[in-house]
Amino acid sequence: MKSSIALPTAAVLLAASLSGCGQTGPLYLPNPPARPAPAPVEQPAQPVPSNNASVPAPTK
Repeated sequence: MKSSIALPTAAVLLAASLSGCGQTGPLYLPNPPARPAPAPVEQPAQPVPSNNASVPAPTK
């Protein structure tokens, strides 16, 4: 009686293990993710020269 249950159970387990559940075809490593482009560096704003004669020139 036990052998009549064991044989179909073993056959089902063998079929399930051989069928697998993964991707079919050859295995491969995925490409690494692309690096993001570096953010552009903003230049600090340059002071606008003025011809304001009422402000004295800085002294060193």
